[in-house]
Amino acid sequence: MSSQEQARQPFPHPSVRPDWLAKLHEDIIDPAQPIIDPHHHLWRARPDRYLLEDLTADIQTGHTVLATVFIQCGQEYRPTGPLELRPVGETEFVATAARDSKTLCAGIVGHADCTLAERIDSVLQAHIEAGNGRFKGIRHIGAYDPGIAPTSPPGAPPGLYKDPAFRAGFARLRRLGLTFEAWLYHPQLADLLDLLRAFPDQKVVLNHVGGPLGVGPYADRRAEVFAQWRAYITELAECRNLHIKLGGLAMAVNGFGFEQQPLPPSSGELAAAWRPYFEHAIETFGTDRCMFESNFPVDKGMCAYPVLWNAFKRIATGCSDDEKAALFHRTAQRFYDLPPVA
Repeated sequence: MSSQEQARQPFPHPSVRPDWLAKLHEDIIDPAQPIIDPHHHLWRARPDRYLLEDLTADIQTGHTVLATVFIQCGQEYRPTGPLELRPVGETEFVATAARDSKTLCAGIVGHADCTLAERIDSVLQAHIEAGNGRFKGIRHIGAYDPGIAPTSPPGAPPGLYKDPAFRAGFARLRRLGLTFEAWLYHPQLADLLDLLRAFPDQKVVLNHVGGPLGVGPYADRRAEVFAQWRAYITELAECRNLHIKLGGLAMAVNGFGFEQQPLPPSSGELAAAWRPYFEHAIETFGTDRCMFESNFPVDKGMCAYPVLWNAFKRIATGCSDDEKAALFHRTAQRFYDLPPVA
């Protein structure tokens, strides 16, 4: 391991503390607003158990969540067999867990290694078969920063999205009608822009509003980071094949530090902190390419599910009913080709 790698600082996801979260209660804002939650995970112990019954408990806290989409998180991979096919175990796990529900994990996004180039085809076909009609696409994480350790192994190499081998595999998605989830930190967004321009017909969604960092070498530089992030987002919005998820800012790497407070944050506090990012994304992308996301249970380390969606509703207060429909369910429904919300 190089001295540079050894110097990378870890910022793990904070553990969920139910007693701490229970110190704050809020009435549900606009409880009738239909929601599709297009970004959550399931896992047995990373860092806390979060299975289908835990997700169900969260979405039954008052908001009208009518469907959800599971996103790759490296869980339940096959323990044996060809390495490239082991991630199919995650799709098998989720499809089995949700088989009795038409709405929970209505969409499944798994992982396939794009650097396999043309050999990715067999992996994608295996995911499609395992998903039993729910499989929608893949996520191949590209998040890398020389000052910040990866939040989960193995991490990504620098410049992954510019790697010719990666692009050869990425090019195989469109022929199967599959989506791609892009997850990078804000200093890397130029790599995504280059990828999108090279593949203008591939459906892509940028996770976690583009990953503005606020820790390690970016601590106490929020204004500077915001300016750089804002410029990238403005340019990325010109790529019509790109959508963006509004959420994921309650992670340790974003540096808001809510988990360090004596009391959990209110929806008003969350809305005040995140509004500049979400409003700029909505202004540049338009509501028909934006979707709110929970990123649970990762963000549960800093806020409760009902408070999180209250914050999103506060941010959307000035939007029309049609714009709210796009932000809260229609964009996600169209992007993942889910059944329309009733």
